[in-house]
Amino acid sequence: MNVDRERFEELVADALDSIPENLGKLMENVAVFVEDWPTAQQLEGRRGTLLGLYEGVDLTRRSPLSYGAVMPDRITIFRGPISSLVGTDEQLVHLITETVIHEVAHHFGISDARLEELGWG
Repeated sequence: MNVDRERFEELVADALDSIPENLGKLMENVAVFVEDWPTAQQLEGRRGTLLGLYEGVDLTRRSPLSYGAVMPDRITIFRGPISSLVGTDEQLVHLITETVIHEVAHHFGISDARLEELGWG
């Protein structure tokens, strides 16, 4: 499905807005970006492609002594891979929302294995 960057970014913002306020307030020192495709470095060691990527120190591993004066964590949502997997606007919204929630969960320290158990793999 062909979706322009502006529309895709709006859908990512909508997905972020759908996170309950009490959880959203706990997100700390994290920035969300939209990129067209993952870089070779981001793909390193992975088979296939990525729909999204969390890079940083999750909240469960931070402490005042070990986490300070650092660049924000980074959540990247990839427009190309997501757009190539969907055929309708409804599917696009669903996959973007699922991907955003998945990556935000990593920010909170939830592993891929646990996300699979919860149905958010």
